[in-house]
Amino acid sequence: MTSFITASNFSYQHLPFERFLDDAADLGREKVELWGVAPHFHVPRVSDAKARAVRRSVESRGLSVHCLTPEQVAYPVNVASPHTWLRAESVAMFRRAAELAAELGAELLLLTPGRGLESEPVEAALRRSADAIAEIASYAATLGVSCVLEALQRVESNLVNDAPALARMIGDIGAPNLGAVLDTVAMAAAGESVDDYFDALGDLVRHVHLIDGRPTGHLAWGDGTLPLADLLAAFERRGYRGLMTFELFGDGTYAFDPRPVVERCLAAVRTAGRVA
Repeated sequence: MTSFITASNFSYQHLPFERFLDDAADLGREKVELWGVAPHFHVPRVSDAKARAVRRSVESRGLSVHCLTPEQVAYPVNVASPHTWLRAESVAMFRRAAELAAELGAELLLLTPGRGLESEPVEAALRRSADAIAEIASYAATLGVSCVLEALQRVESNLVNDAPALARMIGDIGAPNLGAVLDTVAMAAAGESVDDYFDALGDLVRHVHLIDGRPTGHLAWGDGTLPLADLLAAFERRGYRGLMTFELFGDGTYAFDPRPVVERCLAAVRTAGRVA
């Protein structure tokens, strides 16, 4: 594999899925991180047959799905919820996502820790989250799918916001098929560095969201203030050989015409001295 930057349909949600795939192939991508969002791939509504059709469409363009990332922050999905019905439905959604990941041929299923109530002890919500993630990872393992867990910004979760907390959660769960996501914006928001992540997690870092920010924002490279060349050099120094994704949201305007934004990000990586 020559390209280490995946294609992703982040910011393509207002365009046909086929437009995203055509752009991905045209831009020389080989792997896809598939954002499981309506209308492209709404996990609760996708059948096995539909997933197989998506896989054929992806593979017809010389691509393959690497990671399935269900929408799970804005949707009513919370694996740490104190409400039994909501937590159970959230776990069921991820179990279904694992089945769809297998149908897609995806290696990874991306998870986040959810959040507890602001008025309750954090330990209770952490236990609910860990138990739910353990169940999801165990089920995914039976399907040949690995999971990766991402720390979130404090506005998104009150449970896992930095590398040490992420390492503790993964260690407490103890699932051999569970690794970590390093998101450069969440990392910067926590005041951390690439070295901090690898010091805490080592080779458990199995996927990267490579995005700019101020320090937050999920911005295209050049729209924020994060040091791309330094970040890429740090990944190289720490021996990371996995894939990276531009998780582009910004202020929503990227979705008006996403391809030039992706092109700009790829050019920035090349300028920083890496073959994207």
